[in-house]
Amino acid sequence: MLYPLKLIAPLKDYIWGGTALKTKYNQKSELEKVAESWELSCHKDGQSLIANGAASGMTLTDYIEQQGKKILGSNAERFTYFPLLIKLIDAKDNLSVQVHPENEYALRVEGEYGKTEMWYIVDCEPGAELLYGFKHEISKEEFKQRIENNTLLEVCNNVPVKKGDVFFIDAGTLHAIGKGILTAEIQQNSNTTYRIYDYGRLGKDGKPRDLHVQKALDVTKLSRPTKPTAPEAEMHFFADYDMKLLAQCEYFTVYHFDLIRQCNLNADTDTFHSILVLEGELALSYGEGKMILNKGESAFIPAGMGNYSLHGEGEFILSMV
Repeated sequence: MLYPLKLIAPLKDYIWGGTALKTKYNQKSELEKVAESWELSCHKDGQSLIANGAASGMTLTDYIEQQGKKILGSNAERFTYFPLLIKLIDAKDNLSVQVHPENEYALRVEGEYGKTEMWYIVDCEPGAELLYGFKHEISKEEFKQRIENNTLLEVCNNVPVKKGDVFFIDAGTLHAIGKGILTAEIQQNSNTTYRIYDYGRLGKDGKPRDLHVQKALDVTKLSRPTKPTAPEAEMHFFADYDMKLLAQCEYFTVYHFDLIRQCNLNADTDTFHSILVLEGELALSYGEGKMILNKGESAFIPAGMGNYSLHGEGEFILSMV
């Protein structure tokens, strides 16, 4: 019998991370800082563990192998890999200025798929900003020179942010999450990042962190982004919740729910559902079962499981392919 899988996230203690994921988002860890929690992951660099039911203790990857790819849904048949990686990211300090390659380059050079992603601003400090592409189009020669003479930030597009903003980061888009921002990131299942500028920081080994300048020169789009930094559509006609379509592309479709009382959902045979709770305590009911999801917790709903509902007052993100 298919049932919702409550997931335990692998955690990452990168040098720019903070403590909010432990203190506010229920991530249990002995790590001093938690930069990222990988809320839905079948990546080799960090695997989601199942916390409930008959599959408790298994990785999500092993569960999918046991049950068969049908639980990912027919929309995922075009992928040769688990398609999504979903994270919560706590930027206590600025992330490096970086870029991700698109599929063809990443497969040829790195042996894994590229990374198109989106960010939802969960929370931020007053005055927080992030870096999103360039202020204006520049040449490859200027890009290279500015990296070499340490003036790259002069042409980067800095954007003030607020809770609820949405950023679509197409592969090849220069970007960096700024300090004081907590973000939900939905992305292709890839961990390939090319670091271009890192503020002269030292890694845990006391040495400057590696830069990947030549690869960045190969893949970076040298123009200003054109996508709006708002949800694609908002729907306020439901009595028990408001729903926003945050982003939709060939790799993922992502919704945000402000839940007042209850919403009924259906995991049909087209796609699995990923639920990530951003605020509140929500009860997920299915068939004869029920489970509680707290702020910062997530669940994987297999394709074909059918009807389920969420009860309570809070916020969550629903992702699918």
